[in-house]
Amino acid sequence: MPRLSLYRPEKGNDFKFIDRVVNERFQVGGTDVYIHKYLGPVASTGTNVTPTTPANTGTNIIPELGIQDVLFMENRDRNYEPDVYIIRGIYQMQDLDFNLSQFGLFLNNDTIMMYLHLRGHAEALGRKIMNGDVIELPHLKDEYALDDNYVALKRFYVVQDVTRPTAGFSVTWYPHLVKAKCVPLVDSQEFSQILNQDSGNGDGSTLRDLLSTYNQTIQINDQIVEQAMLDAPVSGYDTSMFYVIPTRESGLLDTADASDTIDDASLDQAVLDASMVLHTPRKKLYVGYLTGSGVPPNGATFGSGIVFPYKPAQGAFFLRTDFMPNALYRFDGDNWILYDKNVQMTMNEFGAEDTTSGVFAGKQIRQTQKTGFINNTTTATINNNVVVERQALSKVLKPKADN
Repeated sequence: MPRLSLYRPEKGNDFKFIDRVVNERFQVGGTDVYIHKYLGPVASTGTNVTPTTPANTGTNIIPELGIQDVLFMENRDRNYEPDVYIIRGIYQMQDLDFNLSQFGLFLNNDTIMMYLHLRGHAEALGRKIMNGDVIELPHLKDEYALDDNYVALKRFYVVQDVTRPTAGFSVTWYPHLVKAKCVPLVDSQEFSQILNQDSGNGDGSTLRDLLSTYNQTIQINDQIVEQAMLDAPVSGYDTSMFYVIPTRESGLLDTADASDTIDDASLDQAVLDASMVLHTPRKKLYVGYLTGSGVPPNGATFGSGIVFPYKPAQGAFFLRTDFMPNALYRFDGDNWILYDKNVQMTMNEFGAEDTTSGVFAGKQIRQTQKTGFINNTTTATINNNVVVERQALSKVLKPKADN
């Protein structure tokens, strides 16, 4: 009598029978799962990306095994099959609750564990489901949106991990199931090809327009920044409302009228009234963190430009706009003395191209060494050659042969 054993070195009739029963269970009790098959990273040339050709994977004959960025070990530009595969899957429905034990609002149970028939889904896809595949659950469509969308909002998940569950092994010791850990899909660069598909609304909108909160988040952020600009238009402290009494080095009043003939003892006892004219302050008295605004104290008039004026009056102020930051000078009768620097700046980081429309239209642009020098994107023409003004030291100091 031969030895009884449920395990066989080969998958016999027992395994095939159990596998057909398991597959029938999925066909009867499962739900449709739309699979957007991941084909591999997108081939890129410079900054141009063509989402139709998988990236060159070198010696790998399977495009899905290619890695776009071997430094960070990630595939930011992914290529997906335009055709959608329909298979059956089973997962446990669960409520989505907010976790209030942490700071902010976090969802619990937003990850699903999708069970798929191993042989059935592999034959349909041509391979086993893998990380990067995107699944769509049609039974979770939301047909009653709060806005004017007439298209049911779809629910997408991305496969994060694939394992073989212990419940999928039969008495023959062979697996019949795979378990895919799926997390909600977010609007990121990896899934741009899927989110750029037509929404079916008939108005040219895409899935990103319906599912993504990117535009709403940007609008909220712009409004927050705009309100912050109103509350704190510039950095530092504003001292323009304080009146500065001009004094001499000895601490006595510095007048500019006939009282200059008064001796120091009498001048020390002088009383300020409307008939007394004072010199402009010789130096900035309110010194602190980012108090320099480049504006003279006491509302004094001043000129501005790139060249000092000819024959200025004593105590005159002049703002040099060709300096970074702009520098305010005072004429002491013989020389122009540096008085203040405009170190205060607007609190936004937006360039001129970003202020043509929207909430930042007409706003003052932040002028710093960072915006004007480090982020310099302008070009210059040298010997009839157009050269980018910002150059790396490795290119500027590149050795040349002495020929």
